[in-house]
Amino acid sequence: MPGPDVRANENVLGEMSTEPTATVHSGVEAKAERKLTVLESHGYVLGRTIGSGSYATVKVATSDRHNCQVAIKIISKFQAPGDYLKKFLPREIEVVKGLKHENLIRFLQAIETTHRVYIVMEYAENGSLLDIIRKDQHIDEVRGRRWFRQLVEAVDYCHERGVVHRDIKCENLLMDHGLNIKLSDFGFARGHMKPKNGVYALSETFCGSYAYASPEILKGVPYRPQDSDIWSMGVVLFAIVYGRLPFDDTNYTQLLKQVQNKVTFPREPKVSTDCRKLITKILAPLKVRVKIPQILADPWINPNQPAKDEEVDTTQWITLFLSDAQADPWINPTVTENAQVSKEEIKSVNIGTVTFDRKLEEVK
Repeated sequence: MPGPDVRANENVLGEMSTEPTATVHSGVEAKAERKLTVLESHGYVLGRTIGSGSYATVKVATSDRHNCQVAIKIISKFQAPGDYLKKFLPREIEVVKGLKHENLIRFLQAIETTHRVYIVMEYAENGSLLDIIRKDQHIDEVRGRRWFRQLVEAVDYCHERGVVHRDIKCENLLMDHGLNIKLSDFGFARGHMKPKNGVYALSETFCGSYAYASPEILKGVPYRPQDSDIWSMGVVLFAIVYGRLPFDDTNYTQLLKQVQNKVTFPREPKVSTDCRKLITKILAPLKVRVKIPQILADPWINPNQPAKDEEVDTTQWITLFLSDAQADPWINPTVTENAQVSKEEIKSVNIGTVTFDRKLEEVK
């Protein structure tokens, strides 16, 4: 006799599984029997833990169904914040189901039970970009160019489909067996963000990591997430070639001032002028920040193309930085602006949900 259906109380959010449920019989007379776990009933056998956070754990698993190793993110419904479970998690699943690109971690299946949500994903066996930077201290420009181009192409693919990531950082850039970038963790992503009649929808959820956050996010004003994704990619590029982050996120007030000034570069390691120019054009005021087509056409991204005589004129940037700073009530307290929220309000928006994480954590 087959045992009871272990999936009776579960809701499969991704593709439905058609595998039969079974019991395990020990001996001819089946003296002992064990029900399959939910994951086993879907063909997954859990292995080691590769990451953990306050309410989620990521484990490697073998999959009979996919005939390969996979990564499974296990989210506790009891520990995860309510708005994450009700808003951000369903949004993440809805977004990733429609994305297929060679530089995006592939979504395979989502399973919901009474106590947990399981997200089954492609497994990137070579860790994260952050792991490589920590090991090598910095990345040479040949590898850096390849990886950064893969990142830009992945984000371009998402933006073309109306998806914004909103949490691009070195920890979320995983490496597959061929050391190709795989953008992961769409927990704070949002879909349906394509412009309508040339008008882009603005976001008012201030999410991400302090060190990678654009000035407009740090100031707490409604922002265009596509531009903020681009800023975050600039921070990633800086981290790739210099082995450190461009801004100190340990002090909020100082961080806000730093991102509103022209980025400065360490003397070591030596980085090409073209690369520094590209970083400067990305980590720029919103009004002059480059777009993805300009990044993909940049001389540093395309070193074999004939170079154009192009000087990065930053004189207007200084004016923009200064005008923004003068109009900012956190820098100039005599100025007030109704559209801005206080620093405390930004922090309260993020408590327990889409938090800014000051530390470089492997899994949130």
